[in-house]
Amino acid sequence: MPHRREVSRVEGFSDAVFAFAITLLVVSLEVPKTYNELLVAIRGFPEFAICFALLFQVWWRHYRFFRTYDLEDNTVIALTAFLLFVVLFYVYPLKFLWSLPFAQLEGRRIPDDVITTAQQPGLLAIYGAGVTAVFSILALLYRHAYRLREHLGLTPEETLAAKTQIYSNATLAGWGIVSITFAQILGRVAPHAVGIAGMIYGGIGISEWIIGKYHNKMRHQLPAAHASRR
Repeated sequence: MPHRREVSRVEGFSDAVFAFAITLLVVSLEVPKTYNELLVAIRGFPEFAICFALLFQVWWRHYRFFRTYDLEDNTVIALTAFLLFVVLFYVYPLKFLWSLPFAQLEGRRIPDDVITTAQQPGLLAIYGAGVTAVFSILALLYRHAYRLREHLGLTPEETLAAKTQIYSNATLAGWGIVSITFAQILGRVAPHAVGIAGMIYGGIGISEWIIGKYHNKMRHQLPAAHASRR
């Protein structure tokens, strides 16, 4: 299979957009002029670190796609454009959402003019919609590569890897839908417990572990499948 070696214009543009999105996460674009301003910037480091890690995960999955497949047709370009649009749009909701739990950990009261209990389901729905959109697009990218597996000359192991990535990204998108559903239900019946909708994402670790086990199991069966064909 021909793996990509040179960075294309689409990859370069994607990297620039991700870099810009990370820049928007920074607490302040200005260098602190006083010690108190420095403390404020440092206080915002934990939420910046989490948001950075989440964006990096999206970038890494997108990067691996381009490094694995020498594929840059109109479908890939269109899906990449949509992905970058969603990433830029959801930078501020991402930053705002993660600023709330850290403010509570520091003992700071969140005033109603920032967000009310009634508005929290809406915020979690916005965040969940972003999660669903981003990972659905990634799943579609890998599905496109899987559909063209013969044209790309994928080996059985590479075909399995593409299929696994479809499952992984589609499952992550599914967690976003589950979180939105919980947020809307809890918002009506138990508004003060709406935070459970955010904890739903803890299930990602379990689903990724299950998909990883599936991939390893199927990969070990590949040599036997080749032998049986012979």
